[in-house]
Amino acid sequence: MALLSRRTFLAASGSGLAVAGAGLSPYQARAEGLKPVRLTLSWFAQAPVGGFFQALAKGFYRDAGLDVTIANGGPQVNAVQLLLAGQCDFITGYDFQILHGVAGGMPLVTVATSFQHDQQGIIMHEPATSLADLKTRRLLIASSSRQTFWPWLRKRYGLNDGQVAPYTFNLQPFFVSPDIAFQGYESSEMFDVVQKNIPARFFRLSDEGYPPYGTTLVTTRPMTERDPGTVASFVRASLLGWRDYLHGDPSPGNALIQKASPHESAARMAYGINALKTAKVLNSDDPAFHYIGTMTQDRWRATHEFMVANGLIGADAPWRDAFTSRFADAAQVTPL
Repeated sequence: MALLSRRTFLAASGSGLAVAGAGLSPYQARAEGLKPVRLTLSWFAQAPVGGFFQALAKGFYRDAGLDVTIANGGPQVNAVQLLLAGQCDFITGYDFQILHGVAGGMPLVTVATSFQHDQQGIIMHEPATSLADLKTRRLLIASSSRQTFWPWLRKRYGLNDGQVAPYTFNLQPFFVSPDIAFQGYESSEMFDVVQKNIPARFFRLSDEGYPPYGTTLVTTRPMTERDPGTVASFVRASLLGWRDYLHGDPSPGNALIQKASPHESAARMAYGINALKTAKVLNSDDPAFHYIGTMTQDRWRATHEFMVANGLIGADAPWRDAFTSRFADAAQVTPL
């Protein structure tokens, strides 16, 4: 995994970072007086996780007394397993994943959300006008999606399992076959489609009632009990990073993203940031919404009920154990 952490590299702010390449262990000399914290991403560094890199680059973590290391995820990285094994302190998670884990007795807990709605969607060639057009398409999805949105999508639009094929994160089939659709993110994969000058549309699942939050921060329940101060500090600094990344100058965070993922171009990151801004990912129309990163019991209940209705989890799953809103609520990071 590629790792980024704040160290002693001279920068304009008077402090900076060092980068350890893929496969290397993080630099062992910890910044004096700072608490070491390790975050493992669910995917590679790119704009949809830019808030964490912005918090690192701008010194928000350092100012909170934390020496943070960020590690790339990817298809070969089991972030939950790393978290439970004590190899990291936080991961970026997904509500379905955490609810499944809690139902299986894992001491996982979501402590904040980056986005008020999941940004996942389906990309189809034009002239598609709605998700109902999937009836005439072949759909490429990740294997994990069979236990998240696929049962709901299949039932809602009268689709069938024969239409589904594995998504290997290779877009070439979509580029050459107008009858193929695939899952992706407007802030990531749509850039690659646009670069090919392919007329296509993105359909966000949350616009059709898909309930989970997006890019959540997850830790273990023992961590929240043993070291609530560190959890609170990390959550607040991360949320400040998100606000600054999407409403300030994102170039400090982007510089770190490119160090962690050299293939990420400036154009791709700019496209992703604009997509996240357009989607107003940090905000919500829910009257109960006041601060960035906060979550509500009603939304988690809705996600649990959604999973039950689609045969993805038992009705008796202890869904309330999967989250706590106290850290994000206490951070009081206001939207702009």
